[in-house]
Amino acid sequence: MVRLRFAPSPTGHLHIGGARTALFNFLYAKKFGGDFILRIENTDQARNVESATEKFLEGFKWLGLDWDEGPDVGGAYGPYIQMDRLSIYQNYIERLVREGKAYYCYCTKEEEDLERERLKALGKVYHYSGKCRYLDEKTQKQYEKEGRSYTIRFRVPDDQDVLFTDLVRGDMKFNTNDIGDFIIVKSNGVPVYNFAVTVDDALMQITHVIRGEEHLSNTPCQILLYEALGWKTPEFGHLPLILNPNGKKLSKRDESIIQFIEQYKDLGYLPEALVNYLALLGWSPSGELSEEEIFSLDELIQHFSIDRVSKAGAIFDVEKLAWINGQYIKKADLDRIVDMAIPYLQKEGYIGENFDREWLTHLVSLFQSGMSAVSEITQLAKQFFVDDVSYDEEANQILAGESVSVVLSAFQAKVNTLEEYTPDNIKALLKKVQKETGYKGKQLFMPVRVAATGQNHGPDLNKTLYLLGKEKVLERINQIIS
Repeated sequence: MVRLRFAPSPTGHLHIGGARTALFNFLYAKKFGGDFILRIENTDQARNVESATEKFLEGFKWLGLDWDEGPDVGGAYGPYIQMDRLSIYQNYIERLVREGKAYYCYCTKEEEDLERERLKALGKVYHYSGKCRYLDEKTQKQYEKEGRSYTIRFRVPDDQDVLFTDLVRGDMKFNTNDIGDFIIVKSNGVPVYNFAVTVDDALMQITHVIRGEEHLSNTPCQILLYEALGWKTPEFGHLPLILNPNGKKLSKRDESIIQFIEQYKDLGYLPEALVNYLALLGWSPSGELSEEEIFSLDELIQHFSIDRVSKAGAIFDVEKLAWINGQYIKKADLDRIVDMAIPYLQKEGYIGENFDREWLTHLVSLFQSGMSAVSEITQLAKQFFVDDVSYDEEANQILAGESVSVVLSAFQAKVNTLEEYTPDNIKALLKKVQKETGYKGKQLFMPVRVAATGQNHGPDLNKTLYLLGKEKVLERINQIIS
């Protein structure tokens, strides 16, 4: 059975890149009836952010990516938080040292920085010099007597090719001479990423490691550790970078797109729409589905294939995401969209704790098909909540038209005599105005819409006028013709 994992570091909010990686692992696992595991990699204590783990869990739950094993649900291979696994790592650290596959390194950071600068000046890439690789016992004891701190380095074999077939990129080859002896345990005794992740993946029986291409250079180090410990190596696949709309590598400081899952939730995006879009960032379906863009999670599981993942970077298309979200909003249950809209309207002060649910449902239905995010409701429906409307230059030009005075006066007179103010009666009333004045089409409807709403375009006019209410409509028209 396949077993895949997503293992974020709790350094902040759930990022779109991390969410996409988690999604691809989830889809692959479920495609083949396997397990999806969530693990928290928090050995880099200096970068960890308080409450970030909870934010990750909330983000994944909101997206609907449920895990079979993890810190909150447990499982047979726990603990699922790295700092709770230190005693497990210690056994394998001691084994590597005992077998001569790792050694204590007493070089200081200052010494390494000097060596790094020296090589940089020569135009060379820094690799650890191996200074402590063959320390004799006497020197080692002297260093310990002096109280020197140490790291533990893995003894990388000389001039050996590390070969593997990447699920996305094909055959890969790295030479160990380009790697150098790398640290597996920091001076504070805590294992570094490459060592901890290898032990965790092996002991949790992870069969496939799918992650971002920034981890490609870590893969040969991890394969060497697998081999040194006598473990079977999983299959690796490295996903393309997510690029900004200008085609450049996305930085977390890049403001050209919204980057965190929580922000999309706050804006009124539907989680299934975001999942749909993230799946298309670097992956595309095959055959007859190649032109399709709307997929449910079950459909994504059914059609996902790792060989359809591109090597090239995936450009984040803000407009396409908004379009996809709009499609999901349009098809969503109206009550769900109303529930989502309420907090935005309350925050704006448009409605309080007590409001007419039926009226609000009719109002949201007017705009449901035109929203790309539910938060847009406050701007789209603003004219229903304010006392006065403003008219821009285009609106004023329409209100200056020759038909306006005649149409609005006739409309006002007929509304005043209307006993039941309903959408159907308003529709019939407009037909009578048309017959009486001789004006139709834009010459009839545009003056009424602009006078009542301040907008040149909008949803169904009859329903709009009804929801605005008779008094408000008459008051706004009177301001125009008086």
